[in-house]
Amino acid sequence: MNLIFDPSKRTGNSVMATACEETTIWGAGTTRTFRPIWTAEELGVRYNHRPIGPRTGETTTDEYTRLNRKQKIPFLKDASLDLSESVAICRYLVGKHAAGTGFYVPDSPETRAREDEWICYTYGELDETSLYVIRRHEDLKAIYGEAPTAVDSAKAYVARHFAVIEKHLDSNAYLVGGQFGLADIVLISCLDWAVSYRIEMPAALHEYRERIRRRPAYQRAFKTNYQSTKR
Repeated sequence: MNLIFDPSKRTGNSVMATACEETTIWGAGTTRTFRPIWTAEELGVRYNHRPIGPRTGETTTDEYTRLNRKQKIPFLKDASLDLSESVAICRYLVGKHAAGTGFYVPDSPETRAREDEWICYTYGELDETSLYVIRRHEDLKAIYGEAPTAVDSAKAYVARHFAVIEKHLDSNAYLVGGQFGLADIVLISCLDWAVSYRIEMPAALHEYRERIRRRPAYQRAFKTNYQSTKR
């Protein structure tokens, strides 16, 4: 399946295919592949989507390895730029396409640092340190082995950091700058992941997640990323 999305061809929430070879995003079915797809949808980027999975053998082919020696997804090719890592891809798309879209873009070293603080915190403490530990030892236990103590500790660690984020969201509609932006995409992707593991979420985070999930771009991206795969 090879889908090409052009925001100029949308009717309501639908998207029609059109020819586009400049921007291609590889990957589907995971939290990390969801982020650049959602970012592209929010910014109205025309992109060619190659929905390959993480453990289907598609990332280890000679063809894909020539593109990305890490053999990981997501992966972006944009003209002469080849780029991996979900946050790096999203950051690049925002830098290139966000002007005039209403998407939050830091306008000073201080506001950029504040956004980076939230992105690094969310990715480091929720994604890598907690949720991916659960994925390794529950979803992928056949590969990495069962580790119930590690899983329980990871879930408790998520709850600890949910409390920090909840306090911030008590007085803020979005994480940074009073507008929807990349920090929110990274956090919501982790909240969705936590929900899939039935981790209890504070009320402020639940309200924040449900409000942002109503965004049309989120809904389009969710369908694109998860339409033929399971997390």
